Amino acid sequence: MKVVLLAAGLGTRLRPLTATVPKCLVPIHGKPLLDFWIEKFVHREDVSEIYINLHYLHEKVVQHLQTRWLHEPKIKTWFEPDLLGTGGTVCAHARELAGETVILVHADNLSAFDTGHFVQAFDQRPATAAMTMMLFSTDTPQSCGIVELDDRGVVIKMHEKVANPPGNLANGAVYIMAPEVVDAIVEHQFSDFSTEVIPHFSGRINSWVNTCYHRDIGTPESYQKALNDFRQLIDNA
Repeated sequence: MKVVLLAAGLGTRLRPLTATVPKCLVPIHGKPLLDFWIEKFVHREDVSEIYINLHYLHEKVVQHLQTRWLHEPKIKTWFEPDLLGTGGTVCAHARELAGETVILVHADNLSAFDTGHFVQAFDQRPATAAMTMMLFSTDTPQSCGIVELDDRGVVIKMHEKVANPPGNLANGAVYIMAPEVVDAIVEHQFSDFSTEVIPHFSGRINSWVNTCYHRDIGTPESYQKALNDFRQLIDNA
């Protein structure tokens, strides 16, 4: 199994903090956001490699990785001179991912969950499902991609940032994909995961709900809320 951490974004909504710090390195009580994601996977025996795509302020991310993770051979980086899109990154590096189960992560979210339970949900997915999508309950459903599920927990419809969404279970932008998903991304030259890959596999995506913690920290308000929330989680642990 291989992991792809998407960490190349500009983080424009989080300015001025991201004027000098890449979004993936914004601190969460002293720890860079990216480290939370690396720590989830780096010690798993079933994970062979962790790829991190880079673009904005990539030199600072490389410097951090060389300082904090210098002796971890699983970690590799992909530099993108031009942003390729969430599907485009997978397409561009399909050779490294071909034939593998791939965990694809939008690493600009803050999340706490049991990785073993998430992988188990993928392993036990319905026979027709090609991937597993992490879901979470959001307090701002109008700003998220809200899902509709069938009685098996399979995603049958997405409502992307609509005024009156039919619920509050949102796409957490963390996926476990069977090899055929990477094959389809290459075949169709998909560049965007949300608008192209997910619709293509509609009815073949099972779900797993993160009941611990998950939040997009894309704005100063959500970032501050995440800091407050995570402090409570630490204090109550």
